[in-house]
This record gives sequence, C-alpha cells and structure tokens, in this order.
Amino acid sequence: MQTRKKYIFLTFLASWLLLFLFGGDQLRRFAFFSGRKAEARGNWPRWTDRSLLKSFADAEELQRDGDPSLPSPRQRRAAWLSVYRSRRCRMETCFDFSRCEKHGFKVFTYPQERGQPVSGTYGKILSSIERSRYHTANPEEACLFILSIDTLDRDHLSGQYVRNVDEKIRGFPLWNGGRNHLIFNLYSGTWPDYDGDLGFDTGQAILAKASFHTESFRPGFDISIPLFSKDHPQRGGDRGWLYQDSVPPKKKYLLVFKGKRYLTGIGSGTRNALHHIHNGKDIISLTTCKHGKDWEKHKDTRCDKDNIDYERFDYQELLHNSTFCIVPRGRRLGSFRFLEALQAACIPVLLSDGWELPFAEAIDWGKAAVVGSERLLLQIPSAVRCIHPERVLAFQQQTQFLWDAYFSSVDKIVHTTLEIIKDRLSPHRSRSRFLWNALPGGLQVLPDFSTHLGDFPFYYLQHGYGPSKKFTAFVRAVSQAGSLSQPILRLIQAVSGSQYCAQIVVLWSCEKPPPPSGKWPQTTVPLTIIQGRRQLSDRFFPFEAIQTDAVLSLDEDTSLSTSEVDFAFLVWRSFPERIVGFPTQSHFWDPEQGRWGYTSKWTNELSIVLTAAAFYHRYYHSLFTEYLPAGLRELVDGLAACEDILMNVLVAAVTKLPPIKVTQRKQHKEVVAQQAEAGSRRFSQRQDCLNQLADWFGYMPLVSSQLRLDPVLFKDQVSVLRKKYPSLEK
Repeated sequence: MQTRKKYIFLTFLASWLLLFLFGGDQLRRFAFFSGRKAEARGNWPRWTDRSLLKSFADAEELQRDGDPSLPSPRQRRAAWLSVYRSRRCRMETCFDFSRCEKHGFKVFTYPQERGQPVSGTYGKILSSIERSRYHTANPEEACLFILSIDTLDRDHLSGQYVRNVDEKIRGFPLWNGGRNHLIFNLYSGTWPDYDGDLGFDTGQAILAKASFHTESFRPGFDISIPLFSKDHPQRGGDRGWLYQDSVPPKKKYLLVFKGKRYLTGIGSGTRNALHHIHNGKDIISLTTCKHGKDWEKHKDTRCDKDNIDYERFDYQELLHNSTFCIVPRGRRLGSFRFLEALQAACIPVLLSDGWELPFAEAIDWGKAAVVGSERLLLQIPSAVRCIHPERVLAFQQQTQFLWDAYFSSVDKIVHTTLEIIKDRLSPHRSRSRFLWNALPGGLQVLPDFSTHLGDFPFYYLQHGYGPSKKFTAFVRAVSQAGSLSQPILRLIQAVSGSQYCAQIVVLWSCEKPPPPSGKWPQTTVPLTIIQGRRQLSDRFFPFEAIQTDAVLSLDEDTSLSTSEVDFAFLVWRSFPERIVGFPTQSHFWDPEQGRWGYTSKWTNELSIVLTAAAFYHRYYHSLFTEYLPAGLRELVDGLAACEDILMNVLVAAVTKLPPIKVTQRKQHKEVVAQQAEAGSRRFSQRQDCLNQLADWFGYMPLVSSQLRLDPVLFKDQVSVLRKKYPSLEK
C-alpha cells in the first residue's frame, strides 16, 4: 500500500515538472495566474497578442470596422440590447401618468437645434403635431415629448442617418431616461440582417416604428405604424380608388404582384418563390433582378426572362384591375406596397411572418386583409379563390375606410398614433374597437363626449337607436341696442309654439347686459339666457344647457313659422348625422382664379346650409370646440361670418355627405337673398375663409347636392284640408 502511494506521488511530481518545463511559458502568456486571468476575461475577445496571433489590423481598427465615425460592434450590441432591457415596459411601469393630470394630454416638441438636419418626412411629422389640438409650447404642461432629432432613418449607410444621438439626448434635461417620450422610426438596422437596432438607447420611450417585429414589440406600450414614402401628403391625401359605381367586386385579375426580387440576403426567400404561383391568366407575379449596383454579379438563369416579363405590365394598371395584391416582406417586414394596395382597394395578402401590423391595437385587420404565411405561399391562390364575393366586397369597402380614416396623409398617421396613446391614459373612457373600425372612424369620435354609441349621430341605424324627440332652439343675439327687437320676439314665439321644442337658449353676445326676465316673452318652454364672449365661435360651444340631441341654430333676425320648424325637425330625425336647414349657398372651382369660389345665388346645387336657420346634432358642438385646433377657431373669430362655413366643412369632412335643404316660404327666401347679397366685403371674407379652410384640410370637404325635401302633397292640386303643412305654400 505504501509502495503504491509512493509511485502515485512520483508520477504526479514528474508530470508537474514536465508541464512546467515545456508549457510554463505558454501558461504565463495565457494568464492562468489570477491577476492576468481577470484582465484576460475583461478584454475578451480582443486577441491582440502579436506573439500568439499575428494581427493584420490595428486594434482600434478592429473595434471600429474601419470607419472611426461609426460605433464599435460592442457599442452597437449594447444599443441593440437596450431595446430588450426595457422589454418589460408597460404604460403602468414606464410612463408617468401624473404629468397628464393637470393639463390633460398635451404634446411638446423639442425646439429645433441650429444646424441639426431634419428630413422632409420628419418635418411633416413635427408639423402634424404642432398643428394638432394637443400641441403645447410649454414643456411644463406636456404629458408627451417628441424629439427634434430626426430618428426616422437609423440605417447608418443612409445619408439621413443622424450620428451621436445617445450623446445628444443625454444632454436634454427633459429626457429622463426616455420616460414620457415618443420616438418615430421608419427604417431600422442595416445590411445584411436589417435588425431592429436604432443605434441609440431608447430607454423607456414609446416607439412608433414601422416594420415592427412581434418579438421586440411591447404590447400596450409601443405602436406599429405603416411604412410611408417621402412623397406621402402632409394632409388631406388622395381618396381611395373604389367608387360607388366604378367596379364589380371581381376584377380582371385575381392575384397580382410586381416588384423587386432579391437575389441574396434577407427577404430573398419569399420573393424568389413568387414565380411558382404565376399562371399568366388571373394570377400575375412579376419580379425583376434589375436593381442595385451589382445585380448582374448575382444574376441567375431566370433574371433575363423575368426582366422582360416585368416590363410588359404597368404597375398602376395591375392595382386597378386586381382583386387581391400580394404584399411580401422586403428587406424589412413592412413595405410601401401595403398602403398602395389599401388605396387601390386591392385586398392585401400579407406574406411577412412576425410583422406587427400597423395600429393593430385599434384596427381589426381581419376585415380588410388576408394574413398569409411565407412558408405556405403555394396555398395562397386556392385560399383567396374560396373567399365569397360578398366578403370580397366587404373587404374592399373596409380598405377604403381604413385608407381614408387613418393612412391617406401624414397628419392622420400621426394623429392616430397620438389618439391611441391618449386612450391608454383613461381606459374607462377610451374608444371601443367598434368605433375604430366603423365609419366615421376613431379620430372623429371623441370619448370625452361619450362612450355610448347611442349618443353619436352615426350609429342610429346600425344599432336601432334614435335621436331624442325634442330639440333645443339656440338663438344668437348680437344686437347692440341692448333691448329686444321685434324679429327676435316673433322668432321666440314661433319656435316655442312647436310641439317638438324642449327649451330655448339665447346666447347673448352684446356689449350691454341682457334685459331682465320680465322683458322676455312668456313661453310654454323654458327660456335660458347665457352670457357669451362676443366671439363668433361661441355659438358652437358645447354648453351644458343644451340637453337634447337636436339643436336648432338661429340668428336673432331669422324669420320662421312654426310649420317650417316642425317639418324641418322631422326631416332631421331621418338624417341626424347631417345639417338640415333653410338658407343655402354653394361653392365652385374657379379655374381662372385658381381658387375656390363662393356664391349665394339661387342655383340648382347647394353645398352649404347657413346656421342662421339649421338643425344639427349637438355632438358637432363638441367636435367643433374640442376636435378642431385652436388656430381654426381663431381664424373663424377673425373673419366675419366664417363660423357657419367651418361647421359645414367639418360635418362634410366627417360624414362625406352634403347638407339637406327643406321647403321654406317664398317671403323668407326674398329676405335671405337680400341679406346674402349685401356687403361685398363680407362676401369677400367668406370666400377667403372657404379657401383657407380648404388649405388647412388639404382638400375641399364640401359635397354638392341637388336635393330639396318638401312635404308630401306640397303644391299638389288637392284640398288644403288634406295637407299637413298648408302654411308653407303661402
């Protein structure tokens, strides 16, 4: 036993001596001793010991990839990982709600730094925010902050890539680790993998990002936005291509694609396989290799034939004449083709696995797009053939609604982003998914007004609701005499005689105080006097005194009979989303002047019903005051008689429908006509107002009509006793 232990000891000692003699130098070089070992771990994987591994580049060059202006791989890795360090961010953990309690949802944009480049697209985004009703110039009032640094293009190979963003934002006193900040981004990552790297630490900021992958998307916190081009309009935008009587649901082509085919790199797999579904008849799939600088270097045997076939078809013609459009991923998950297909009413067939669809938190894409799988490409043709024509038409109609409501302009994309964030602040007072996906859309439905569908004028027919059976007469008094004139006395008596009148509210907008209650006429309905601020926009303020759905807006010198009021109200109850009234005017395009014209002449068309005598829903008071930015209301207050034009423009923009004219007495026509033609300065101001509103909206929302509604038996050769409103014919 002792001998065995002796041999083991001698063997161990000999092995140690041999290892020391022949490998000691290498052991020292590899720093097995504690001091060198810690240092080696700290510097791994920088193998720069020339005696072990010959270096063909300087150490700094290895760390900078040859470009000293670019971040090192370690820095890029750290920035990329910063996205995932805040992966657990939710509104409850990474957003300070207390900033929004005092002043509400206000948005502050950082002031532009001198010499800081901003792309045209980012300039549009900043302009959309600054023109919105949520913008504030005071950071102390702000609930949300927007950087002035252009973060849209974070591909460091791009000419619009802004460097050293980390250093700049850390110097902002309001940054606070990104808390309560919103960062917009369209392009992230770079060749070859195009990952989600933005190149800087976003901290706890909300990301409004295109091509968002579901793995990096933080539900309920981030927002996925669509990829849009630099030519996307600031406001307004072109309308969709599907007209009421333009095309049947089934078009010439069933399924089309025309675009680039990537020969190598990410995104090439799906596009390379698209030729398998092409049949040259009702399925057209065209690709071209002819893009990029070195495409010929990588061209394959199909390229020449593909390039020839590619030129045979016009892309716009394919969009117009196809039922479904394939929207495959590009280098990134999103592509411009998505919005192009929506506008063209070509139902998008999405082949982009892992893409978080734009505004999916609010929009139900199952009603407007077909979400496919890149791995199941060959099943797409049979899948779309099985969709029933009625559902195809519903899909097409929904694409047009979504395009017009949320995607046709930069303004709408930005405002949709802000409204989604605002809804998160008060979940109990937010829009339902139905409101986002039904006309007129979430942007025109204010949850601060109500969250009940029956309180809005748009959903009565769909859900079996109806407006209230009474109305509030709202009279604006501006007489400087300080006493009650005969016209307003007669008007109050006529309106109060209506069986449908619930109350009369007088907005007193005079310098002198209103007469005492004893001077007002005795009526069978309540009469309320409200002291106004002597501003034109006051007449559309949502006063609490107005309790009925219907509002009859009146000027103090308007002349109406009880029969006219009764008939107009019954007409309005059938069209509660529109303006229904008596005096009308119209607009037209003047090609010689290159601007919109305005006329008060009696013509066969109308597009404006003056609010001197008109019914409309009280919700439009809230929309006028809270939806429109302060700049538009200031415009109204600065121009004479512009407020009724703005109200007509607003209602037409929301409903896409014209107002309705009802029968009026001949005597009333003559009075209104004389008043309308009086004063060339007033007329010029109204025309200027119309053009300024068209410029602000980005298009002309007014819709013309040739319709007038009369009572049944109106002017018919029958006994007067059989007519319900005989006084209208006098």
